[in-house]
Amino acid sequence: MRRPGTGTTPAVPRQLDRRAADPGSPASTGPAVTDPGGGSGEVRRSARNGAVGLVGAAVNGALGFLLTVVIVRGFGTDGSGALFTAIGVVTILGAVCCAGADTALVWALPRRRVGADGDAARLLPVALLPVLLLTGVVAAVGALTADLLAPVFFARSDGPTLLRLAFLALPVTVAMTVLLAAVRAVRPVTAVVGIQYVLVPLARPALLLVTVATGAGVVVGFGGWLLPVALAVAAAAVLLLRPLGLLAGARLRPDGADWRTLWGFALPRAVSAAIDASSMWVGVLLTSALAGADESGVFGAVGRYALAGLLIMQGLRVAVAPQLSRLLGQGRTADAALVYRRVTVVIILLSWPAYLLLAVFAPGFLSLFGDGFTAGAAPLAVLAGAMLVNSGVGIVQTMLLMSGNSARHLQATVVGLVLTVGLGFLLIPDHGALGAAYAWTAGVVAENVLAAVAARVAIGEPLLTRSVGWAALGAGGGAAVVAVLSALVAGRGVAGLALALVVLAVVAAGLLLDRRVRNTVRAAVTMLRPTESGRTMPGPRPA
Repeated sequence: MRRPGTGTTPAVPRQLDRRAADPGSPASTGPAVTDPGGGSGEVRRSARNGAVGLVGAAVNGALGFLLTVVIVRGFGTDGSGALFTAIGVVTILGAVCCAGADTALVWALPRRRVGADGDAARLLPVALLPVLLLTGVVAAVGALTADLLAPVFFARSDGPTLLRLAFLALPVTVAMTVLLAAVRAVRPVTAVVGIQYVLVPLARPALLLVTVATGAGVVVGFGGWLLPVALAVAAAAVLLLRPLGLLAGARLRPDGADWRTLWGFALPRAVSAAIDASSMWVGVLLTSALAGADESGVFGAVGRYALAGLLIMQGLRVAVAPQLSRLLGQGRTADAALVYRRVTVVIILLSWPAYLLLAVFAPGFLSLFGDGFTAGAAPLAVLAGAMLVNSGVGIVQTMLLMSGNSARHLQATVVGLVLTVGLGFLLIPDHGALGAAYAWTAGVVAENVLAAVAARVAIGEPLLTRSVGWAALGAGGGAAVVAVLSALVAGRGVAGLALALVVLAVVAAGLLLDRRVRNTVRAAVTMLRPTESGRTMPGPRPA
C-alpha cells in the first residue's frame, strides 16, 4: 500500500474486504462493493443526497444572511467588527484544535463496518480524546492571558471579555465539529443538514435579535452566537448512539492500527483545515490589526456575502464526501470522477450567476447593510471573482482529501495562506478592506488551482471535462450579459439588481420551452424521485 501523500488512491482496507465477502454484515453508509447500477447508480445516489444538501444550503444561506444583517444593523461598523473578530478567533482556533480529526472521520468511517459488531465505533475515542485534551489546554492558557492578547485585536474596553469567552467556548465548539463529522459519515445527510444547516443558523439570529432588542451589547451577542453550539453537541451525540452500536455494546477500545490509520490522515489535514477555516477570518483579523475596526467590519460583511454563494458547494460536499471516500476506497475511480463532474456542473450552474450578480450589483447588495458598508463595493466585486474560480473547480479539494491525499491538500493550502498573509501585510495598511480582498483572492485562486492539479494526478481520471466547460460558458456568459445590460439601464443599485433578476427569470422560463431542456429537467427530477419501494427510479446512464 502506498502512503496517502504519494498521489495514488489508497488500497481497499481490510474492513471493506470483509464487508464485500459477507453481504449480510452490517453495512456502512454505502452499499457493498458490488453495485448493479454502476456509475449511473452512484450519480443517482449523489443527486439524492445533493438535493438534500442544496436545500440545507439554501436555508443556511438565508439564515446566514439574516444573521449578518442583524449583526451589522444592530451593532454598527465598530461593534460588528469586534463581533466578527471574536467569531474569527473561535473559527480559526477551533479548526486548529480539531487537528483534522473531523475530516479524518468522514474519510475513514465509510470504509468501516458500523453496528454493534462493527469496527467503526473504535474510531470515535481516537478522534475525540486527543482534540479535547489539546483544546482544554488552549482554552485554559487563552483565558488566563486574554488581558494581554486582547489589545492586539480589540480597541474596546470589553475586548478581554470577548476574547476570554472565545477561548472558553473552544472545547464545546470542537466537540460539535468532530461529532457532526461522525454523524455526516454514518447517518443520512438529512441528519447533519438538520443540525448544522438549520438548528444552529436558525437559533443564532433569533438570539442576536433578542440581544439587539434589549440593548445587551456585543459580549452578550457573542454569547448568543455561541449558545446553539451546545445544542448541536447534544443532538449529534444522540444521533451517533444507534448507528455506531453504542447502546448495543460496540467495542470502543481502539488498537494501534486505529490510531495510525486515523491520525496518519488527520495530522497533515490538521494544518490545512485550520487554513481552510481561517481563509476569510485571517483577512478580518489582519484588517482589524492593520486598518482598524471599521475597515474590519466592512471586510467582514463583504466576506459574508462572498462566502454565502459557497453554501451551495458546501451543501453538496457534505452530501457526497462519504460516498467519494467509499468509491475511492473500493478503487472505483471512474465512478468517483463521474460523481465529481456532475456535482461540479450543478455548482457552476447555481453559483456563477449569483457571483456575477454580486460583482456587478455590489452597491445594491451592500446598501442592505446600511450607509457605512457601501464602501465595500469594490472589495465585494474582487471577492466575487475569486469565488468564480473557487466554485468553478467544484469539490476538487474534497476529492483530493477523500482519496487520502491530505498531504497534497496541505501543500496547496499553505501556498494560499502564504499569499493571503504576505499580500495582506503589503496591501491592507494603505488600502484597507480592498487590500484584504486582493490578498484573499490571490490565496484562493492559487490554492484551488494547485488542488485541482493534485486531484487530477491522484485520481488518474479527467475531472474538468467539456461538460463542465459548457456549463461555465452558458451560466457565466448568459448571466454576465444580463447583469451588464441591466446595470447600464438601471444602475448598479437595487433597481438594476431587480431588473436583472426579472430578466434572468424570463430567460429561464423561455429555456423551458425548449424540449431538450425540459427533457433534461425531467430526467433530473426522475433521478431524484424515489419509488414506492424506496428505491430511486432508473435514470439514463450518463455518457
